[in-house]
Amino acid sequence: MHQPFDEHVRPRPGATEPSGPWLGAVEPDPADVDPVVLGALLDRHGWRRRGGAAGRYTRWTPPGPATGGTSLLVPESKAFPDCEDLLGEAITALLRSAAPSARDVLVGLTVPSDEIRWWRDTPLTGSSGTAQWTVQEQLRSAARQMLLAGALAARGRAGYYGARHRRQAQALLEGVLVGPAPGGRTLTAFVPVQSGRALAVRLCHALQAAREAVDYQRATGGMEAFDAAVHAGVSRELTESVIALVRGSEGARIALAWSPAAGVPQGCAARMEPVEFSPGDLPALRAAGARYLQDEPSVPVRITGTVVRMRRSGPRGSGTVRLRVLAGADVPHIRVALDEDAYRTAGHAHLVGLPIRVAGRLESRGGFRRLTDASGLVPVPVDEADRDRLMKSLQENLDFFEEAGEQEEDG
Repeated sequence: MHQPFDEHVRPRPGATEPSGPWLGAVEPDPADVDPVVLGALLDRHGWRRRGGAAGRYTRWTPPGPATGGTSLLVPESKAFPDCEDLLGEAITALLRSAAPSARDVLVGLTVPSDEIRWWRDTPLTGSSGTAQWTVQEQLRSAARQMLLAGALAARGRAGYYGARHRRQAQALLEGVLVGPAPGGRTLTAFVPVQSGRALAVRLCHALQAAREAVDYQRATGGMEAFDAAVHAGVSRELTESVIALVRGSEGARIALAWSPAAGVPQGCAARMEPVEFSPGDLPALRAAGARYLQDEPSVPVRITGTVVRMRRSGPRGSGTVRLRVLAGADVPHIRVALDEDAYRTAGHAHLVGLPIRVAGRLESRGGFRRLTDASGLVPVPVDEADRDRLMKSLQENLDFFEEAGEQEEDG
């Protein structure tokens, strides 16, 4: 999620690099730019329409009092004879513009994206009107938590995910771009439509449902609305992200704008009004998070995994193993308590490089990282190639396992 614009998009071969603040960013090909989309993006980011030749082109100037002489001519449609030339000139002007909004417009042209914007009402410090570094970091951290909660909800509905689905959800965030914002009190994420629209749609619905559930709780004292909100994507992870966003501020807002190139997704309003949360909402959000954590049930599973760590208090008796999960649960690792026979079987499988299969209940306590009521543990036969690979991995990491076991035993 922390990719800045110029690290995500590189110049295409032969493209010229202007000398403005977008040095190193790719210049969108005018032939691929829809003038209607460009106009929509300019309007969204506060550029002012100054007229133009009716039915032919419109003139746009940057937001703010100091325009620096920048003026864009945008054709009404591709039917205009000089459309491609005007679009090329407009793109070059945007690349050289000092207006922060010019970057946002270019990202929308280069990577069709849904835009999510956060605002935190925090005191400004210093004569420059900027927020403290810790305040900016809090905003970025809360925004990432919220995007991760949306990605988790796009995978499936749950009141509490813990370690489940994390790898897949984090993979969804890899293509998200984050733009710097003056003052450190706002932040914008660009979620590519191709890979992340499900995330944006789910987060949109979840935030609205969370707002309604908080209003209901504050008006009636009841928590029932939070139970129903799980179906919209609300979870402990989402409530925690909102708490992180609001805490230490006078309030926060989140808004979402759909990519004009991709259009409005089904079931969503064309324009989402910002969803606002205040410090007075925090008790309801904390109570909801605790409720989700307590009520999420354990899950019956049958897991296949490789043993990566073993521990017991003496040379005999029961013990605990740590498995790297290969199949059966959407978590990377789990701990399993085993009786003496099962522990011995797991140890033999570990020594010869075989995975094991075991049934039990994935407990919500601790984030779905522990399997209880383990039964039916057996080694899993694999073909020679897989076995050689597992044995090689074991040999390469044997010292690590021993050291880790010693550290864990000492702890």
